[in-house]
Amino acid sequence: METTFPRQLLQHAAQRPQASAMREKEYGIWQATSWSRLALLVEQLACGLHAAGLARGEHMIVIGTNRPRLYATMLAAQALGAVPVPLYQDAVAAECVFPINNAEVRFALAEDQEQVDKLLEIRPQCAQLERIWFDDPRGLRNYAEPGLASLGALAAEGAAFMQAQPGFFRAEVEQAQPDDVAAMFFTSGTTGQPKGVVHTHRSLLDRARAGAEFDHLTEREEVLAYMPPAWIGQNIFSYAQWLACGYVVNCPESAATVMIDLKEIGPTYYFAPPRVFEALLTSVMIRMEDAGALKRRMFHACMALARRVGPALRDGRPVGAWDRLRYAIGNLLVYGPLRTNLGFSRVRVAYTAGEAIGPDLFTFYRAIGVNLKQLYGSTETAVFVCMQPDHQVLPDTVGLPCRDVEIRLADNGEILVRSPGLLKEYYKNPQATEEARTADGWFHTGDAGFLDARGHLKIIDRAKDVGRLADGSLFAPKYIENKLKFFPHIKEAVAFGDGRGQVCAMVNIDFDAVGNWAERRNLPYAGYTDLAQKPEVYALVQDCIEKVNADLAADEKLAGSQVHRFLVLHKELDADDGELTRTNKVRRGFIADKYQVLVDALYGGKTEQYIATQVKFEDGRTGSVSATLKILEARTFAPVRAAA
Repeated sequence: METTFPRQLLQHAAQRPQASAMREKEYGIWQATSWSRLALLVEQLACGLHAAGLARGEHMIVIGTNRPRLYATMLAAQALGAVPVPLYQDAVAAECVFPINNAEVRFALAEDQEQVDKLLEIRPQCAQLERIWFDDPRGLRNYAEPGLASLGALAAEGAAFMQAQPGFFRAEVEQAQPDDVAAMFFTSGTTGQPKGVVHTHRSLLDRARAGAEFDHLTEREEVLAYMPPAWIGQNIFSYAQWLACGYVVNCPESAATVMIDLKEIGPTYYFAPPRVFEALLTSVMIRMEDAGALKRRMFHACMALARRVGPALRDGRPVGAWDRLRYAIGNLLVYGPLRTNLGFSRVRVAYTAGEAIGPDLFTFYRAIGVNLKQLYGSTETAVFVCMQPDHQVLPDTVGLPCRDVEIRLADNGEILVRSPGLLKEYYKNPQATEEARTADGWFHTGDAGFLDARGHLKIIDRAKDVGRLADGSLFAPKYIENKLKFFPHIKEAVAFGDGRGQVCAMVNIDFDAVGNWAERRNLPYAGYTDLAQKPEVYALVQDCIEKVNADLAADEKLAGSQVHRFLVLHKELDADDGELTRTNKVRRGFIADKYQVLVDALYGGKTEQYIATQVKFEDGRTGSVSATLKILEARTFAPVRAAA
């Protein structure tokens, strides 16, 4: 596959010049950008960047949400042989220092005033950061910082350069090779400093095409790009596959309007981590609890039927004529309107990845007619390793290896992958590269799992997190945490137990779901901390934990990992406080250190523990949240022995 991202752009512009490449919602109206117009903008920006001094092989930071001009800037950098490095737009300023200095970045594109302020704040620590361009000029009129200019001014400079050297851009694009570096993504850094994952045009486009072939994607797809571009999942779905297939990428007006925009666009190809699907379902259930008695009865009756026959219909398995008729009526009255309300009226393929998704949650979406599937991959593998084929969708696996992927299991159960989509290297980190990749091309994923009898891959946990209790019982914390998070009232959980006599857990409640639950019971509360410590809420969480314990008791390998003691945290775990990564993964080691006093109380037999915690607010201010947390025992169950 001898191509690059800029060549793909020019190919679409030549073949379908007036077709829409991207849409952006601005002031409530969708504005379309055609392939030819996008190609012209990319050429102008590339010429402007060249005139400013951006050199082949150099890195350029792009920080902001999904916007056509940000995508165009990434393509412009790639056209010059430079390497775009997207950063998380919700990262605090200090988190940007390491990537900028590690990649020796001189040039940056910031979406708006918020991102410009962030870069200006850290400029003294990043002496080489010469030029900053911004897309949205609002609030920046009176800024007079050296090297700060608008993206419009950069495009105008590029247009002047184009007139002087009209053949420059095409020559630069032709100079690029498929094995040149195309982009760098910084990992979320769950255990230390993030690592720069280096990918080539070939590795990203090969996996993009593999995924497109698997699900028969065409230029007719509609995609909503609402996740951070710095996350490789979003980058693959709305950048690599966009350029591989030529479909339309739609950019929401803002984070607050995503649900409205989702309904307006009605994407045909959709991707979201389990947390988003959980939030959508929670909002549905909250609305249903507030509905009238007749509507509630009809909804629950239809959903009972859908859970029983919906997945079978979705997978093409035989279903009786009477059930088919009842499901069709349910589709007319409940499932169809529900899909429309969620924005899934036209979804042909929907994927989730990043974390395990609960079987009940998974079944719900498939039951109402959404073709929700799971995939497995990582930043280092360019996402696509395993995918679930239509009619082979199982809630407890992540599917079959996709094209050209080989999977091998190490002696300790770690999953090894060999694929055309593997990273080229970790930037400036040869030791990490050597540890991650074997001499014969196998990549250590760090995940533990196994292939079942059907050839489907099952993920248990991170290999380094799989441990043993003091009695030798298997301890898989992520497996336990995911089981707890399957309940709509639990947003986050952290399990401890490696080397200890029993498992204990800290829990975050879902403030919206539990708040609605409390209001319907006339239970007053003054905020998250107050609600979290209500005896009624503890009883609600205890019931969830004991249901998980009952499930674990039936698992021969994990029966010893039942949760014995728990507490509900006084604050939500937050990436700004260092407790989660920017992709919302729990930083278990950091939390264990930060809340050592709570861990000691859980294992010390205490029934309550006072704690005060410093928190960081969205505007950068810091404050403190304190509470005396109750610690309760959870009922555990004798292991269920399999019949002889």
